[in-house]
Amino acid sequence: MVSVTYYCPYCEALTSLERDAYMADKCVTKEPLEGWEYASTTGEYETADGVEFVCLGDADDEADAGCGRTFYLSFVKYEAGEPVEHRVPDIDRPRFDFLR
Repeated sequence: MVSVTYYCPYCEALTSLERDAYMADKCVTKEPLEGWEYASTTGEYETADGVEFVCLGDADDEADAGCGRTFYLSFVKYEAGEPVEHRVPDIDRPRFDFLR
């Protein structure tokens, strides 16, 4: 097991997770990806498509206290040997309304 850290997409506090080193991370998002199943950090996330975090920050560093919001780590997911593309959630969808 290794300790891997992730930045909260809301407040940028670091949150760590003890996990096996072989998992392939896809992305960290504010909203869950459509079609992915998430486990809690205390659950069986090795068999899930990702992990649901609650931002608590670093317990040893008061300056790095988390915001308490939920965010999601998604792993690479395969179907028929090919990586599954994900749809970007509406909240994270890029906007290109330059003429407005």
